Amino acid sequence: MPRPALRLAVEIDGDGAHPAAWRRAAHSPGELLTPRRLARVAAVAENAGFTLVTLDDSILPPGSGPDPVGRIGSVERAAFVAASTSVLGVAPVVATTYAEPFHVSSQLASLDHVSAGRAGWVVGIEDDPAAARAWGRPLVEGAGALAREARDGLRVVRDLWDSWEDDAVIRSVATSRYLDRSRLHAVDFTGDTYTVRGPSIVPRPPQGRPAVLARPGPVPAGLIDVALVGGADAVAAGEAAEAARSAGTPLAFAEIEVALDAPEGTARERIADLERHAPWTARPDRLRYSGPAEGLVSLLAELAERGVDGVRLRPLVLDEDLAVLSRLVLPELFVRRVAARPLPGTTLRTSLGLARPVSRFTSEGTAAPVREETR
Repeated sequence: MPRPALRLAVEIDGDGAHPAAWRRAAHSPGELLTPRRLARVAAVAENAGFTLVTLDDSILPPGSGPDPVGRIGSVERAAFVAASTSVLGVAPVVATTYAEPFHVSSQLASLDHVSAGRAGWVVGIEDDPAAARAWGRPLVEGAGALAREARDGLRVVRDLWDSWEDDAVIRSVATSRYLDRSRLHAVDFTGDTYTVRGPSIVPRPPQGRPAVLARPGPVPAGLIDVALVGGADAVAAGEAAEAARSAGTPLAFAEIEVALDAPEGTARERIADLERHAPWTARPDRLRYSGPAEGLVSLLAELAERGVDGVRLRPLVLDEDLAVLSRLVLPELFVRRVAARPLPGTTLRTSLGLARPVSRFTSEGTAAPVREETR
């Protein structure tokens, strides 16, 4: 029996995966943060057939090195992308290490409403001590504490999404009732560092729960929908994907940095040009491919054969590599039926082949108390 086709995601933060990518961008540096550029990149990704775009983020200000990166908050950019597209899934990176899970759940639920069910969430972790100072919170230090915050934050966010049952909003003119309070539920979470009573202030998202993407390890496998895996090659990525699914995560996407032969120069020439300004350090949690488009098509086909459910591509330079992906890579993948386009009118969960979850409170009938939260 053939495996389902790959789902394709692409990271569109900044100018590309290389720290000096801005030096080869097709726009002036002042255009990086403009809505026009963001809309243009998102439109290219949607028209090419990507299922999902992701938007990286950090609470910390731009770095002080030779190639600092400026950005606007990922959720704000995701909301703009959602409003300017119609099929594309949108997943911002949001960390709960210091942010309030109540606020995170409200932001992402609102994003899902704005996008008509196309929102995702890439769970981030803030491990830099400067992030604690930026938030004005006590430092979360050590792998165990960081994993606890990620785990607890995700549990609370999921429960807050579930705290409104699907039919909680009744809008009854005859009885002058907008809500059925018996279908709103308290979360009643007590963790090591904070408590949340609930319920949410935003009705349940159209997807029930926006699709959650995260790297395996810090977050329990059963709490995420898509594991982001890596490895030195396709074999290692396939093994990591199988391990993630065995642990209880429905899907696994391979992380791949890509540099393609382009009209502006070969991959080797373009990398060498950027390496004069900053190194492109390899990461063990990502594959890396450089070369002609047909080689990337072969790699993605091999990943599909080895059981990977999708990929998240990180182009060397967005303005150069995204055009090659759109013109030479994705069309070939669709022709070979290695990958699938998202269909108009579908939610992100549907595009990913994920069922819509039922609220865990559906069988309960208690009225919701007034929200209270302490930390």
